[in-house]
Amino acid sequence: MRGKTILVVDDERNIRRSLEMILEGEGFDVVCAESADQALEEVEATHIDVALLDIVMPGTNGIDALKILQERHAHIAVIVITGHGTVQDAVQATRLGAYDFLEKPLSREKVLLSVSHALESSGLAQENKALRKRVEASYEMVGGSSDLEAIRGQIAKVAPSNGRVMILGESGTGKELIARDIHTQSGRADGPFIKVNCAAIPEELIESELFGSDKGAFTGAVNQRDGKFLQADGGTLFLDEIGDMSLSVQAKVLRALEQGEFERVGGSATIRVDVRVLAATNKDLESQVEKGEFREDLFFRLNVVPIVAPPLRERKSDVPLLVTHFLRLYAETNDFRPKEVAPEAMDALCRHTWPGNIRELRNLVERLSIMVSGDTIEVGDLPRFEGLDRGGSDSSDGPTWPTINLGLTLKEVREKVEKHYISDALESCGWNVTQTARTLGIERTNLHKKIKYYALER
Repeated sequence: MRGKTILVVDDERNIRRSLEMILEGEGFDVVCAESADQALEEVEATHIDVALLDIVMPGTNGIDALKILQERHAHIAVIVITGHGTVQDAVQATRLGAYDFLEKPLSREKVLLSVSHALESSGLAQENKALRKRVEASYEMVGGSSDLEAIRGQIAKVAPSNGRVMILGESGTGKELIARDIHTQSGRADGPFIKVNCAAIPEELIESELFGSDKGAFTGAVNQRDGKFLQADGGTLFLDEIGDMSLSVQAKVLRALEQGEFERVGGSATIRVDVRVLAATNKDLESQVEKGEFREDLFFRLNVVPIVAPPLRERKSDVPLLVTHFLRLYAETNDFRPKEVAPEAMDALCRHTWPGNIRELRNLVERLSIMVSGDTIEVGDLPRFEGLDRGGSDSSDGPTWPTINLGLTLKEVREKVEKHYISDALESCGWNVTQTARTLGIERTNLHKKIKYYALER
């Protein structure tokens, strides 16, 4: 705690001197003020960590000074000092935001203990603030393209309402960011934001995940459990990849939307909730409705306001902004200096079609932040992908295929090209097999077989 600055505010010189000696004896820097007005001048000129503030003083009293400090310098932990007969004022001060109060006569042990605890609490508050800022930055929609500006305009219109929104777009286009921005700008911003990835939860568990379960509802249900709908009460529930939800669960979701009520799995008590539901999918739900794979009535309930997240290949002007944003984000997370990107490397990144969209770009930037040892990312540091030309050519409209030797059979040519293409796709998606399979339009099990067949290694 040494090196911290403590402000002592009291109109009695002897008390100021006593506190100064106690605190300086423990290695603190001490600034003294004989009035609240002088104290407010000091905090404007000096970084103060903790203020010891007398309540009863001539001129501006301690309560009024506390209010001003809370308004202008909320990071300062305030400990109020009270004399006989002013304990009620001290209680009022704590309600106004004071960390603690000390009664006169002051003891050395209580002063140091209170200051120490105040510094710890203030430090935790600052850490939480920094963490919250970092989390918010990770969900920020970055870019200035016309497509993104149009989406921001749609969000501004729909967020204040309780209208349901269907967010459409390819995997990795930032559909969750749109959902979070709608929540943040809504009247439910102080409520919870609960996300459910319908594709990541086994079909037999999705119902209990959404609506909760009673004790004994199924094997392993040893306690009553709240579902996502109840957890989101008063806030927003984001159903991601809703196109993967089974028809039986769709019927129960429809009832919860229409009536605002449901029962836990294995339970009979009706639970009412106030939840705004946002949904997202990368599938063609209208086609699924025609095939009978998605309920038409649920589709119309959810698709009140559709918002389409454009693929990154349609907003390439945002690539440099996203790269810079992700580089800064990972530097802050890992506490190192953010790297620069050489112009040739940035040009190559802008030419790439990004089949995995923003998620692919983010994964690549993270990998480069970790693996590139220098301060600048050069074109030679990039993996082989569409748009990358290591030979100095000005442009490339497609992937660089391997040289095909005459005399090979068609099967050999096809396998040679397929191996190269799968290898590039894996590298581009950071060897995320699920994402690569989606990008290639094949099943994940099929991709695993091809990786084994071609003996591909990371």
